[in-house]
Amino acid sequence: MAIAPAAQSARLPVSTDERSRVQPPRVSWQHARGRLDLQQPVVMGVLNVTPDSFSDGGRFLDPQRAYDHAQRMFAEGAGIIDVGAESTRPGAAAVTEEEELRRLLPVIRQLTRDARLVISVDTSRAPVMRAVLDAGAAIINDVRALQGPQALPVVAAGAAGVCLMHMQGDPAGMQREPHYRNVVDEVHDFIAQRVRACEDCGIQRDRIAVDPGFGFGKTAAHNLQLLARLDAYAADGLPVLAGLSRKSMLQGLTGRAVEQRLAGSVALAALAVFNGANVVRAHDVAATVDAVRVAAALRHAAASKE
Repeated sequence: MAIAPAAQSARLPVSTDERSRVQPPRVSWQHARGRLDLQQPVVMGVLNVTPDSFSDGGRFLDPQRAYDHAQRMFAEGAGIIDVGAESTRPGAAAVTEEEELRRLLPVIRQLTRDARLVISVDTSRAPVMRAVLDAGAAIINDVRALQGPQALPVVAAGAAGVCLMHMQGDPAGMQREPHYRNVVDEVHDFIAQRVRACEDCGIQRDRIAVDPGFGFGKTAAHNLQLLARLDAYAADGLPVLAGLSRKSMLQGLTGRAVEQRLAGSVALAALAVFNGANVVRAHDVAATVDAVRVAAALRHAAASKE
């Protein structure tokens, strides 16, 4: 099922063929430093250079510590390092553009000295996007799906990959009363519209990945519905990113505090890959890499059975 233009229906099928449900089409992701083959799912390691992120705020503000942590995640198997300088946890306060750049640029400049690292930057501001791409970042990971002023033309002007995420509301209030008639269909419709906007602006389709936005304006029930139907997004042929690591839904499911959510996070990562995710965003890279490999092997076996 191809992603439909905004003016057309983007409704998901009631059911999908078992083979396509388990084994999504072969995809890759073009970015500013090359092409990432996603036949085997990739782990995106999280590097927060913020004082207030929900699980590791303040640990990696120093550029050298950030670099060392990125190297550790790369050694553990991360294929992408995702750097963010503004917390998007529920209730998070916004930071100024100047502060975001002050936190980001020294870290990006340090990281991009290592040509092996594929650097993604989590930002929604066009001037920040331009600055980090000039500094060598390869991917823009935008929780607002390039809806900010000038975000589309800034990304279109270069060669960077982009991840378009769905969010209902904004971080300050997104978890107060999230509501959908059908969360799977509505998220899909939004993503279809943003993909069309990117293509209309000159961003080639092979540069685009999509993210349903687990925990961004969704209840735990919404998150589980999206996870259960992730195969439908994979069937669209674009890379699918799933960010479930240490999310608050795990508190409801397991009763565990943030620092005790490794097992739950790994389980969610494995389920996401089995259901079609190509990229899994994770704080705990080594354990997630192992889980992803196991889930990918099972997905392959299920797709290959007679």
